[in-house]
Amino acid sequence: MVTRRLVAGVLLALAAYSPGNAQQTPPPAYGAPIDLALAKRVMAAAEAEATRNNWAVAIAIIDTAGDLVMLERLDNSSLSSTRIARGKARTALEFRRPTKALEEAIAAGGPGLRLIAIEGMTPIEGGLPLLADGKIIGAIGVSGGAAYQDSQVGRAGADAVK
Repeated sequence: MVTRRLVAGVLLALAAYSPGNAQQTPPPAYGAPIDLALAKRVMAAAEAEATRNNWAVAIAIIDTAGDLVMLERLDNSSLSSTRIARGKARTALEFRRPTKALEEAIAAGGPGLRLIAIEGMTPIEGGLPLLADGKIIGAIGVSGGAAYQDSQVGRAGADAVK
């Protein structure tokens, strides 16, 4: 399990060494956990986006404790997609940022490569924190399509919180 101290250290490293991010805003704080009614709304929006585009994906929604609230594997998505979607959601939650930011930090090399040493992290685009009133209430992770497809489905779900 990733400790809060390790996460804080990695966040500081990301802020210090992210290309083009000399002035970075602090990540949002955690709030009350997402409730089932809102999770259903998030899932419906994400599923609608995947279905509209005919993308076979798995969608995971977790609360602020990292516990699974909802999980759907759409028809024809690979079995591994559910595990990866949960990992993306958990990574977005723990690092309080989209997983794409971590993927980009690793791809940039240098200090960003330290991230690959963190056990249990899934730094692949498609995980997003869910924000309500500026606070994290959970996270969504999507897997099964191309990275931009997973992100697009996740964004549709995250936008349903607003």
